[in-house]
Parts: sequence; structure tokens; C-alpha cells
Amino acid sequence: MSKNIIVIGSCNTDMVIKADRLPVPGETIIGGSFMMNPGGKGANQAVAAARLKGNVHFIAKTGNDLFGKRSIEQYEDEGIHVENIYSDPTLPSGVALIMVDMNGENSIAIASGANGSLSPEDIRKAQPTIEKGDILLMQLEIPIETVEYAAQIASEQGIKVILNPAPARALSNKLLQNLYMIIPNETEAEILSGVKVTDWESARKAADIISAKGVDIVVITLGSKGALIKEKDTFHEVPVPKVKAVDTTAAGDTFCGALCVALSEDVDVLDAVKFANKCASITVTRMGAQPSLPYRKEIDVL
Repeated sequence: MSKNIIVIGSCNTDMVIKADRLPVPGETIIGGSFMMNPGGKGANQAVAAARLKGNVHFIAKTGNDLFGKRSIEQYEDEGIHVENIYSDPTLPSGVALIMVDMNGENSIAIASGANGSLSPEDIRKAQPTIEKGDILLMQLEIPIETVEYAAQIASEQGIKVILNPAPARALSNKLLQNLYMIIPNETEAEILSGVKVTDWESARKAADIISAKGVDIVVITLGSKGALIKEKDTFHEVPVPKVKAVDTTAAGDTFCGALCVALSEDVDVLDAVKFANKCASITVTRMGAQPSLPYRKEIDVL
């Protein structure tokens, strides 16, 4: 049987405008194109894993509104188990406003809505599902106390807890000690380590500091350079395929979902990161968050 990947995190509706450049404060830019898509880091990672043939259970919270109901329908269409997506009776579903420039760089503002009320009590309700998992993947667009609680109960059950610490923030040593793997980008790695990450050497220094806090494996993503792995005392520099970026939104989410799928298939960490890099390189060649996430058949062709 396929191993169970449990994703706990946010789900949003993304409203995206692509323009020639990002506006500066106080500026209005006329022109560009608009689209509205499902998003949220948790949902993106769940959909990415499902499209890559992972067996995914998604734990999240929406509002009792059209956005939330439509999101759940879309997750079901992707083959995701949705029995632990809860509805908040008072708060709206999460919304993200995204600007993307002609080089694929983005600027994002998020109204968390019901994502902010996903609580430890919700995790307790979902605990039977979590305990059947082999891998638990989380991010930081939900309350930190919820992330910490889920990590603790999963770690106690011997489940591999993987954290993508985004959006960037400081983390407690208690949380870090419950992790099997952490996947920060350069900014997040700097906040966790105090080391400004600009190249492979500085990434190694940051990974050393982060792993010393109790995380088994550190994978730092470096954008177009690729990813650095620190596993025990071994480092690997894993380059990414060269492509023309159109929109970098959800590239990191694709990477995280793909990495979990590969690990669920008993692939070693180095080959799992290589697989994740390939998947993320496809995502950046397309517009949008979930619409850009690749399917397994595309990776198999590569």
C-alpha cells in the first residue's frame, strides 16, 4: 500500500495580477492580466504531492463560504482525502493577493481568515488520521501552537515530521527537536541560523547551526542555484535544471510536496531532492500556484 502523507496547513484563494513590474509604495500600475486560483502553502503542497502520485490526507480549515466549499471540491478532484478539513462558522476562507512581474518575481499579501483558527483541538480531532501517517508535512501559515502540537504527537508516534518554515519566523528548539527534516529557503535559513545565506558556503554554515538544534536533516533551497542537503555530517550540493522562470509562486511548495512523495517511495534523501528540483523547475515555467503544479507523467518524461 502507498504510504500516507499527512499535510497540515493553509488553504487560500489566490487573486493574481501579472504586470511588467511590481509597484512601489503609493504607486498604481495600469494594465496586466488577472486570474483567480486555489492556493495557500498547505494546499499547494498537498496538491503537488497528490499530482505526483502521493497518498495525501489534508488537514486544514476554511470558512463556511463559496471559496471554502469550492476549494474542498477541487481537493477531492485531485484525489486528496478531505475528511479532516474543518469549517469555521464565523471567519471567511483565506485569501492571498499576488503581484507577479515579467521576470517571475512576486509580492504577496495574505488575509488568513479561517487558517488562523486551525487549533490544537482540531489536531486532536484529526489525531487518528495523523497516527496512520508515515510523513507529516507542515508550514507556518497556521498558528504556531498548532504546528508545535502536531509535531509533538507525530514525533512521539515515530512519524517523519517535515517542516517548511514559511513564512519566515523564529522557531523554538522544542519544535526543531521534533523534526525529521526542515526545508527553509535562504531568508528562512538566515532567521533560524543568524547566517546570511548567499551561496553554497554560507548555506553550509547555516545548515550546521540549524542541525545542531536537533533537526536530523536540513535542506536549504537556493532558488535557481538548487538545494543544499546536510544529513548527519554529509553535505550535498544539488543543482536545479536551468529553465526560463515565468512565475516563481509555489516553486517551494512543489519542492516540498515532491520531496515527501519521493521519501514515501523509500527514495534516499539525495535522490528525493533531485526529484524535487525537477518538479520545481517545471512549476516556475507556468503562471499561478496550483495551476502550475506538475503531474507525475511530466516528470517521468523528463
